[in-house]
Amino acid sequence: MTVDRDDRPSIARLNRTRYPGVAPAQATGSAAVRGTVARALFRRVVRDLPVSVDDGSGIHPRNRDWPRMTIIDSDAFFRRLGTSGLIGLGESFMAGEWTADDLVGVLVPFAERAGTLVPPVLQRLRPLVLPSHPAAEQNTVANTRSNISRHYDLSNELFALFLDETLTYSSAHFGTDAAATRAGRADLADAQRAKIDRLLDHADVRPGTRLLEIGTGWGELAVRAAVRGATVRSVTLSREQRAHARRRAQEAGLADRVQVDLLDYRSVDGEYDAVASVEMIEAVGMEYWPAYFNTVERLLAPGGRAAIQAITMPHKRMLASARTYTWVHKYIFPGGQIPSYDAIREAAANAGLRIDDTDAFGVHYARTLRVWRESFEANWERIAALGFDDTFRRMWTFYLAYSEAGFTSGYLDVVQLRFERGA
Repeated sequence: MTVDRDDRPSIARLNRTRYPGVAPAQATGSAAVRGTVARALFRRVVRDLPVSVDDGSGIHPRNRDWPRMTIIDSDAFFRRLGTSGLIGLGESFMAGEWTADDLVGVLVPFAERAGTLVPPVLQRLRPLVLPSHPAAEQNTVANTRSNISRHYDLSNELFALFLDETLTYSSAHFGTDAAATRAGRADLADAQRAKIDRLLDHADVRPGTRLLEIGTGWGELAVRAAVRGATVRSVTLSREQRAHARRRAQEAGLADRVQVDLLDYRSVDGEYDAVASVEMIEAVGMEYWPAYFNTVERLLAPGGRAAIQAITMPHKRMLASARTYTWVHKYIFPGGQIPSYDAIREAAANAGLRIDDTDAFGVHYARTLRVWRESFEANWERIAALGFDDTFRRMWTFYLAYSEAGFTSGYLDVVQLRFERGA
């Protein structure tokens, strides 16, 4: 498959501006005091975790069977943690101040206890001492294109080097949980096609269906729907993805059935028999979920169906973290918010949409992420040749491992949901 080539100077600019928090941590004043507090709190937390931590003063606790976290520069690590919380944890990894023999293994116990790691009194103080969401990253119509571009327009070639041949950037479905635990890179493309087919089945896509896809990706769903005989309109805010998806439709001889528009979902018009959207709701932003589902309801024909694949988290954790600015927001997905199943159901019901089928498969996402991370590492020399630097490598290694840990621990899940619109 041909992959569109990218603008090398844009990658060079990205490497100069993308890492605002990775400069050396401050060593004096309030940063030093916060670092001392963070050191004490961190040691207290890891006492109860199945992780061996070597912070330069010994290994706590010493267990050779547990994954080991090695803190290379403990003073800088704790200053970052005290100043920026979990953002500092990721930035410290990006700066090379700590490492791990099994990064996912180290992160899973933290993910399993995400709601209890910080004492309640300190959780209440968090909004006063940690960064808040920048106004420029709220998903207004004016800001959303920039938020999307910062991730999805990085480089088509980058994504091609760790995704499978379908260029599908969402959880695959390997058939069964047992199959998922054994799957490797050779299984990924077929599992991605199976995932897409399941979603199209949920939406009852067949010959003659007028399908709207919200969030194009690189075009695999649109092409597979068109092969079924559907007429597809797909909308995206990524110029790179739009160009590639259009090319794919042309190469498949389906350009007359697939229309790809550079358009905000809120600006779509027309009437459609079905709406499909894969892991796009996470990028919408919590305050815009009502607008998202109102748009879906407005565009569906009477009796129409919507099929949405979404990452979810527990409702209480979603509420507790909704106003928290995280490392993922700062470096990977600006403006995003992972919903809970309850939040999706409520927002959809308020818009006149009813969930009538669900399919959860979080184990499959953990395996998908592992395959991506292994491919990313195996292809690093080719990725570096595109212009990406070592800080980007550590950033994306942490992102993929952090995400895998979330699904491995059960803190995160992924579901396919079918919605019906009343007559």
